Amino acid sequence: MQEDKAVDRAQLADFLRTRREALQPEDVGLPRGPRRRTGGLRREEVAALCGMSADYYSRIEQQRGPHPSEQMLAAIARGLHLSLEERDHLFRIAGHATPGRVHRADHINPGIMRILDRLADTPAQVMSSLGETLRQTRPAVALLGDDLRWTGLARCMVYRWFTEPQARSVYPEADHELHGRVFTAQLRRVYTREGKGSRAAAVVAELLAASPEFAKVWAEHDVTTRHLDQKRIAHPQLGVLELHCQTLVDPDQSQTLLVFTAVPGSESYEKLQLLSVIGDQRLP
Repeated sequence: MQEDKAVDRAQLADFLRTRREALQPEDVGLPRGPRRRTGGLRREEVAALCGMSADYYSRIEQQRGPHPSEQMLAAIARGLHLSLEERDHLFRIAGHATPGRVHRADHINPGIMRILDRLADTPAQVMSSLGETLRQTRPAVALLGDDLRWTGLARCMVYRWFTEPQARSVYPEADHELHGRVFTAQLRRVYTREGKGSRAAAVVAELLAASPEFAKVWAEHDVTTRHLDQKRIAHPQLGVLELHCQTLVDPDQSQTLLVFTAVPGSESYEKLQLLSVIGDQRLP
């Protein structure tokens, strides 16, 4: 990997400005409003999408402030819905080596981001091939919990499943065996594709050392078991919801957009409507 170089502040500021002005409020799920005189997003809107202060982002566009870290650049790339090529360009002009394309799971396809932004009132989230939650709508947090809070290997659902008992509370106990097999088969497929030295291999090694249950399922070498389209979700306040899980797959980046819906008029449909009232007050 190349060494980090000095930041080109002029190019960086100009690139961010042009991408910000090219984005429309509708592209990111924001209302245009009657008082908006020009197209594009405001700096404070981009800052909110990137999860940083408006002052920090503004200083970068004004060619001043600190040298952005790789973490901040990744956040900006997601907030501005950059393509992989644009993300790599952003890293280069900011004086950083480009992220390895093999380990690009944190970068969400701009098309999937636009779809997710239009699902603000629906439980939906983007998952990596390793079962890491990359982005959630607020109803998804209310339904499934805040999965973005995890760090390290715990970001992977399969790792939490076999090491954190509380992780299983999202599903009824009768479904636990099936989900454990599904998560393990999913990990096996990623491990086979990415090989030794990959993050998948690190997850496998840790789980083999930490969980006899995982080791037993792993030894079966199952690669066919997959999630069902219908899921039962156990919510601490609403009880069990029977939902359909539609998926949109981005094969280039091995990411999946999950969208949870219920049959109109059903009890589960009514429970989904209550999520907006309950909010994200799931049990920790």
